[in-house]
Amino acid sequence: MHETSDWQSCAVELRCTRCATVHALDRPHNLCACGAPLSVVYDLARATSLLTRERVAGRPTDLWRYHEMLPVASRRAVVSLGEGMTPILPLARLGGELGGGSLLLKDESLQPTNSFKARGMALAVSRAVELGLRHLAIPSAGNAGCALAAYAARAGLRATVFVPDDTPAAFVDECVALGADVELVPGLIHDCAKRVLAGRETHGWFDVSTLKEPYRLEGKKTLGYELAEQLNGDLPDVIVYPTGGGTGLVGMWKAFGELETLGWIGARRPRMVTVQAAGCAPIVRAFHAGTERAALWEDAQTFALGLRVPGAVGDFLMLQALRDSGGTAVAVTEDAIAQAGQEMARREGIFASPEGAACWAGAKALRDSGWLAGSERVLLFNTGGWYKYAEGWRAALDL
Repeated sequence: MHETSDWQSCAVELRCTRCATVHALDRPHNLCACGAPLSVVYDLARATSLLTRERVAGRPTDLWRYHEMLPVASRRAVVSLGEGMTPILPLARLGGELGGGSLLLKDESLQPTNSFKARGMALAVSRAVELGLRHLAIPSAGNAGCALAAYAARAGLRATVFVPDDTPAAFVDECVALGADVELVPGLIHDCAKRVLAGRETHGWFDVSTLKEPYRLEGKKTLGYELAEQLNGDLPDVIVYPTGGGTGLVGMWKAFGELETLGWIGARRPRMVTVQAAGCAPIVRAFHAGTERAALWEDAQTFALGLRVPGAVGDFLMLQALRDSGGTAVAVTEDAIAQAGQEMARREGIFASPEGAACWAGAKALRDSGWLAGSERVLLFNTGGWYKYAEGWRAALDL
């Protein structure tokens, strides 16, 4: 555990990602009045003297080791299940197919509740405790709801989770077992979001939807901090990331800017790649069309449920990160995801979530198109485990 006396946060304010309006940290916030997400701003000059790599090296191996660059002011408010510092695994057998470079995988399936959503919820729920909130609500494709249910239970808060009515039973059962109120909603995640919004006044819950509150982003940005630390400041040439709501992509891009100021990395950045399912690819479509926003995707379909997000409030932030990094966006078919998942399992011993498999499918597509040079170091993300997707995998692989 971190010592309370050693605990410091260098967070100073919230700032709108579009209009730059400043908001105070001492009360709950959702979106800015202009409709854009808020982002935490830190005193980087102070953090530079406090958050050194030498000091961090002696701390517990969880995401709270970076507490100076996280927004929780008091150690007593921290709600933790041991999240953070997941392994980076070399994929030597699959990597040989990309040419002369190397292939790595950061495996987030080892997080609490079996997915990367633990990072964001640890921060969102900790800040909810600090701000005196008692009831949190979320629309979810599955994993985020499970993570909220777990962290809310840990904190003694009430959680209400809205999921599409075709969500696999494993997700629903986990949320219920953890004490959350769960409602199945006809439609997709954006239909669930409407239910959360509609109930804010009548039920008094606080909305912790993706990028509709500012703290899940701070949890996800620790992916970038861990990459810098685990790879000794030598970031990958390319990061391939499965994108639904996009908090991880936006969070890592934010982290890289902070890390350069802190002196942990240089000016070089990875080229960021969004991977989406061909049946729901609003960011891919917008990227290649050259637009700043992504239109809602109609009739979204994919068994990679985390990618079944027809519209994202942070679309412009994702697109900006892709373009600023010299990255790209690629869509992959259901068959390609299934084949990639089978290859990862049988050749590397990693049975990934469909979203994680989509990353390998995307990397192969970029190799085939010539976008990957073959000599680059490429990092994929497996954002969750396979078992909650057992029904989808069984059908996709004809098991």
